[in-house]
Amino acid sequence: MTRALLAELIGTFALVFIGAGAGALGIGGLVGVAFAHGLVVVGFAYAYGHISGTHINPAVTVGVWLAGKIEAPKAAAYICVQLLGGALAGFALAGVLGGTDTGLGATVLAQGLEVGSATITVSPLQGLLLELLLTFFLVNAVLNAGVSGKATILAGLAIGLTLTFCILMGGPLTGASLNPARTLGPALAAGIWDHAWIYFVGPVAGGALAAVLYRGLFEE
Repeated sequence: MTRALLAELIGTFALVFIGAGAGALGIGGLVGVAFAHGLVVVGFAYAYGHISGTHINPAVTVGVWLAGKIEAPKAAAYICVQLLGGALAGFALAGVLGGTDTGLGATVLAQGLEVGSATITVSPLQGLLLELLLTFFLVNAVLNAGVSGKATILAGLAIGLTLTFCILMGGPLTGASLNPARTLGPALAAGIWDHAWIYFVGPVAGGALAAVLYRGLFEE
């Protein structure tokens, strides 16, 4: 258990530090941010997958728990260290970047986003729905490719690429957190809490929906 918790702490710290850090720096644009997140997931899936399963996301842990693949006490412990890892990463980013002027890659809803001739402003309800849907895709990949073993050795790659394509679409609209720990770290360090509840409720609901579908239809 100690090894698994340490693996979740380090993995979540890395995901938030690298992913949010890429967003704060802005180098590489949306594609750079998407691959920064996705590649961390791929790397740690193969580094620590055999130790903890590499959830590194409370929404994933909730989904795996509801799918009956992890016991409640262990799931609760995972979530605690994941949130701690995200918080530590947020403050580490503030230290490395010399403050919070960059926003530390905090996830916020798009306001006045120019797309061609259209201007998009994402409402809280729209943001909630998008975070729910994108997290559903992510946890669906975790359960069907990873937990079930259907993708065998390629499971880590499938999950990392799923996170990447979700961020490529959702990043400009909500920041595509898909992960309460990813939102918590920068929000806590930078004091940016605008509509933060969306990034906790949406991902958890998306993870739960994926678990229900998995247990009802896809589990073998």
